[in-house]
Amino acid sequence: MVQQLSWKVGGQQGEGIESTGEIFSTALNRLGYYLYGYRHFSSRIKGGHTNNKIRVSTTQVRSVSDDLDILVAFDQETIDVNVHELRVGGVVIADAKFNPSLPETCTTATLYAVPFTEIAMELGTSLMKNMVAVGASSAVLHIDTEVFEEVVLEIFGKKGQKVVQKNMEAIKKGADYIREQLGEQLETMKLDPADGKKRMFMIGNDAIALGALAGGARFMPAYPITPASEIMEYLIKKLPQFGGTVIQTEDEIAACTMAIGANYAGVRALTASAGPGLSLMMESIGLAGITEQPVVIIDTQRGGPSTGLPTKQEQSDLMAMIYGTHGEIPKIVMAPSTVEEAFYDTIEAFNLAEEYQCPVIMLTDLQLSLGKQSVEPLDYNRVEIRRGKLQQGELEELEEKQYYKRYRVTEDGVSPRVIPGMKHGIHHVTGVEHDETGKPSESPVNRDDQMNKRLRKTKGIRFNTPIHVHSHEKESDILFVGFNSTRGVIEEAMERLEQDGIKVNHAHIRLIHPFPADELLPYVQGAKKVVVVENNATGQLANILKMNIASHDKIQSVLKYDGNPFLPQEVYAKSKEMFVLNGNV
Repeated sequence: MVQQLSWKVGGQQGEGIESTGEIFSTALNRLGYYLYGYRHFSSRIKGGHTNNKIRVSTTQVRSVSDDLDILVAFDQETIDVNVHELRVGGVVIADAKFNPSLPETCTTATLYAVPFTEIAMELGTSLMKNMVAVGASSAVLHIDTEVFEEVVLEIFGKKGQKVVQKNMEAIKKGADYIREQLGEQLETMKLDPADGKKRMFMIGNDAIALGALAGGARFMPAYPITPASEIMEYLIKKLPQFGGTVIQTEDEIAACTMAIGANYAGVRALTASAGPGLSLMMESIGLAGITEQPVVIIDTQRGGPSTGLPTKQEQSDLMAMIYGTHGEIPKIVMAPSTVEEAFYDTIEAFNLAEEYQCPVIMLTDLQLSLGKQSVEPLDYNRVEIRRGKLQQGELEELEEKQYYKRYRVTEDGVSPRVIPGMKHGIHHVTGVEHDETGKPSESPVNRDDQMNKRLRKTKGIRFNTPIHVHSHEKESDILFVGFNSTRGVIEEAMERLEQDGIKVNHAHIRLIHPFPADELLPYVQGAKKVVVVENNATGQLANILKMNIASHDKIQSVLKYDGNPFLPQEVYAKSKEMFVLNGNV
């Protein structure tokens, strides 16, 4: 019996690959296994190779696995592209329809041709071939086919009981066929029993959308773009149930300005996009900065530049999100590393936006946005709504012809905020420099006062966990630093290095800007080497460390920018090589 294994299904987009993985993983999640899934897909609606790799474990996992135990193939391309991942003793279960074959170089895996399509046709339609594949997979893992019945009922119940029965029959026939083929070999991949606990299984985008809803957001203007669209799609279904709405705008410029306008009116609003959309939003983000309007913007990073690799993993928007706007404005940039953090950090993003009256950008990446993870039940008692200096009572009466000092110079840099229509709250709002009442002003003294006021507001920012620290003590041979979805691979690399006798710490950055230098500095000072792991070509996070902490001689980068997420073995091997090359044994 095994504690974990990795399963992958692949084929052409549009032939049920996603639903195959969804049914398989949902059933295992309900048994109480921990899961981590990552979907590889092409930037087209139909056609092109796609696969879904799912890691199944009796303990928590936060990354894709290095190798592969079971490959389910609906075409020969799936075998050719993915066979190199198979471990010794791995299994390929392929549709007999295309006469599957293993490359001559693959001598340690076993191929089983199963008539997915033929069995499905006998039951009435070839569309059920993916259900046959699910059944074959369940037999390899020693999972009773009955565990899929609830999931099948949820998906196909609206089509009638006959359709449900046919799909369950397809699963059972697939299981029966592979049992006859494998015989005694079935024992090699039998999973240890799961703990049976109930957990959610969700993507980061759904957690962000749910966090926005729980955090009081009631308006989302947005333009669809990969990998952010699921946030919009989730809220289209849910926001109207709570008196809110979603508007699909003509572009990202309109989306950002509408979100700013809604916040100006007192409604918590957000928008979400990816790199190309954020480029269009930059002028509007500057507008929010100088008018001191709260707004939450989600950037789901993907491969760039321009259209780049729209369906692939990358973390290359970091510098743009911090420094992309012209001029200088207060701005907060956050970076959750798990689905749970994505939920809680979204709520906190709205609180920070209103407390500091500035744009808050929450960075995710494609792996976190679209990868599915097991999630412990969310604690809604942790939800807290803080609206900062928003004036909600009666305002003091103004002298005749006086305007409200919306941009009053204050010691903490945060001015009192009013919404339109409040008696005695009339003031100007403009994108040009202005005085305390909002009236345009080019006075050098006023310019200094307003700039200094805006820029000092985030110096005292309060964020509960600016870095996630995994350490035994401050001194270490290697300090890993990362952000977003690299947390899982770093944690696994740590375990392997510690088994080699190397002392390792890990600091994962959740507050990118303003950078938590004071919190990170002791760990950097105590490390012999600082290894920054990130999915970009220029070492953006490493450069931010150098700008804020120095220690240039200690900092080295492990980079990957081919569109694929890191594997634990890659991080382990590269950091181990650095350790050895620096004269350590």
